Amino acid sequence: QVQLVESGGGLVQAGGSLILSCTVFGTGRIFMSNGMGWYRQAPGKQRALVATITSGGSTNYTDPVKGRFTTSRDNAKNTVYLQMNSLKPEDTAVYYCNVGGMRLRAGVFESFNCWGQGTQVTVAS
Repeated sequence: QVQLVESGGGLVQAGGSLILSCTVFGTGRIFMSNGMGWYRQAPGKQRALVATITSGGSTNYTDPVKGRFTTSRDNAKNTVYLQMNSLKPEDTAVYYCNVGGMRLRAGVFESFNCWGQGTQVTVAS
């Protein structure tokens, strides 16, 4: 079984920074061969895409976070990061990561696509 574990959320003042991490755990050898995405869900709203990063490291950001958020990945650590700067109260949400890839176990490749458990980010005005 493959699991994603997120960390790094919390309470921060407007203008502050936080860094979220999302690590893939599982038996066998993990290859984060697909792209991954960061999403967020504010109270009463649908889950929305925030940023994506391809297996090669190319990134894209939605307009609300462009210029303030940066996503990166460390394939050796099976971890992706979301650096959030100049945070605003409207960034308050539960943040989720979504990672896809392959796992090699007992000589067999298996694909996976998993969601993290979510981490709360609260930005106080």
